[in-house]
Amino acid sequence: MNTSLKRRDYHKYQWTGRELAVEVGKAALAVIALAFFFYRSVWAVLPLMAVGFFFFRMESRQKLERCREDLNRQFKECILSVAASLKAGYAVENAFLESRSDMRMLYGEDSMIYAELEGIRRGLVINITMEELLEDFAARSASDDIMQFAQVFIIAKKSGGNLSEIIQTTAVLIGRKIDAKQEIRTLLSGRQMEQTIMKLMPFGILLYIGVSYPGYFDTLYHDWQGAAIMTGCLAVYLAAYVIGDKILQKIAMEMG
Repeated sequence: MNTSLKRRDYHKYQWTGRELAVEVGKAALAVIALAFFFYRSVWAVLPLMAVGFFFFRMESRQKLERCREDLNRQFKECILSVAASLKAGYAVENAFLESRSDMRMLYGEDSMIYAELEGIRRGLVINITMEELLEDFAARSASDDIMQFAQVFIIAKKSGGNLSEIIQTTAVLIGRKIDAKQEIRTLLSGRQMEQTIMKLMPFGILLYIGVSYPGYFDTLYHDWQGAAIMTGCLAVYLAAYVIGDKILQKIAMEMG
């Protein structure tokens, strides 16, 4: 692959300056909230920065997963458009080029799939084969569906089979698979909302009691015994936070 055509690597999330500033701000607010609710101490911010970094890493992973889901959804529409063009008599390369206009109308020129199709167009101009271009895209995508499509395409091209029919059949199957995954995400969205509420509920309870009964928790913030108890509570909270996310991930994987 020509180095000038190297494209986005979907194995890691590419932050924009604004996104990075927002997420760093959210992590800082989380650290300040933990320092206030669990220790009532400015000095607690320093060791809790490790927790803030942990939250940032988790948010980065979640953003990467959403990015891949968006790429899969856009790719599904792309291959369905390619399949329609093949059915109309276009050659494979031209079918991919024609799908650019559909993707531009659906997702805009700033979308991931349009950028990938534009990379394919430039690759074809300098005589890079369609197989190489799709193989490179599949390797960067970190998507089983895109990898599967690329493998089927390469095998069909080498075997000299009915490429148009094979691609159309594969496009439909992959499209159904991606639709099923989206339905699973929709079903889990309610559970994710419930989990978010549960994550915030302890802070709401502490805030309510602290406002309603001033001084009620003072004994927990002025000696080492209280600090030890609150550190234990913090450890339990963080463990529950992580376990809850792991459970949802496992459910999504089993349903998928």
